[in-house]
Amino acid sequence: MTAALDQTTLTDRFVTAFRHHPAGVALVTADPGDGPVAMTATSVCSVDANPPTIAFSASVRSSSTPALLRSTHVVVHLLSAHQLHLAKLGSTSGIDRFADTSLWDRLPTGDVVFRDAAAWIRGRITGHLPATGATLFMVEGDEIGGHHSDPTRDAQPPLVYHHRAWHSLSTNSQITG
Repeated sequence: MTAALDQTTLTDRFVTAFRHHPAGVALVTADPGDGPVAMTATSVCSVDANPPTIAFSASVRSSSTPALLRSTHVVVHLLSAHQLHLAKLGSTSGIDRFADTSLWDRLPTGDVVFRDAAAWIRGRITGHLPATGATLFMVEGDEIGGHHSDPTRDAQPPLVYHHRAWHSLSTNSQITG
């Protein structure tokens, strides 16, 4: 049996473990009524298909989190390797993420959508759970769009974040067993 780790060691090991765990990359947008916000997230996961439900977390250090907490809806953009520019846009601090109006549009609902995304899910925030350094958001999807939502289009390779770097998966990275 191992001795309990001190909090610093436990935190360091946790960060290292997840640094080596690859994650899909998404861009989350919201507009609570006082202007849109966007943030890059690697914590998006599918929760259920009926109704379409997803979850993601937002750090208390993110400048977008207060606006997300005031929002009723979000658009979660699932990014392909072709949308690395959107991932960088959402992860860069201190910039106007909406300055280039050619990249985004508003849906009829008023929600901001980056139409170039591989797939996007507009949904209603059904709940959030505060944690020590983050908030977990639950979202029920009510509209889905983007390139991957069209079964006649070829799938684009996904954008993945692993060990502090962006990666693209391809058929060459597939393991058969």
